[in-house]
Amino acid sequence: MDAPSLLTPWTFEPLQVVPTVIVALLYLRRSRTLAREGRPVPGWRRASFWTGIALVVLALNSPIDALGEEHFFFMHMTQHVLLGDLAPLCFVAGMTGQILRPVLAWSVVEKLRVLAHPLIAIPLWAADLYIWHIPYLYDAALHHTAIHAFEHFCFFTFGCLMWEPVVETLPAPAWFGTGPKIAYIFAVRLIETILGNIFIWSNTAFYGVYRHAPEWGITPAHDLNLGGIVMMAEGSLVTLAALVWLFLRMASEGETRQRLLEQGLDPRQVKRAVRYGRAEDLGAPR
Repeated sequence: MDAPSLLTPWTFEPLQVVPTVIVALLYLRRSRTLAREGRPVPGWRRASFWTGIALVVLALNSPIDALGEEHFFFMHMTQHVLLGDLAPLCFVAGMTGQILRPVLAWSVVEKLRVLAHPLIAIPLWAADLYIWHIPYLYDAALHHTAIHAFEHFCFFTFGCLMWEPVVETLPAPAWFGTGPKIAYIFAVRLIETILGNIFIWSNTAFYGVYRHAPEWGITPAHDLNLGGIVMMAEGSLVTLAALVWLFLRMASEGETRQRLLEQGLDPRQVKRAVRYGRAEDLGAPR
């Protein structure tokens, strides 16, 4: 086995590259169409989407991929948090209902929207996270290109489904307001924390590909521990950012709700308008 290096050439396997390119081109075409029609996608959403695409490319095509496949579990975990958490968050935040309208017109896609329901999305995401870290499947993905590509597809897809109820590119259930979103984020991180701690406190390597002589002074067991630390650190930072955003949103919603009620508006209309960020429809700022 060659000595690992951060200068490993970038790779561009078709199974990894083609889907990313297709999605990027479709988004570019749709956003330009909306701009010509006078309905431009907000700049922050476009920036978020392209950040997500950049994270996908970094995860799949940079030396992180080669180092994770052949040398280090913690590098593979870095790839997974980029591909299964950060990139999906940016991707979902970059979408709007107008962008997705042509896709949602397909009856099969419309039926699949149920998968983004919070009570369905979170168990699907959790099952995906744990199943792919079963040693047999994990090693199979590293030894077979098609399985590895499917693993990456699952991480990204279920990551998008997990984040969708929080970001609400499409409306989530009426009961899933800011308070339930906070509980949802805590549940996501609790699920991740359990797996992360298994890695952090283990004294042996779980996966055959990483059972080799120490590299960079890192033993296989220490490598597994570092992978758990990567998972926990990334999750903690994202959770902190999400909670700050949600608490600020909760405060803003409370002020807006009170202002609308003081104007004598129907409490039920106020509740719905504030819930879905449509306070301006009632003649008041959010």
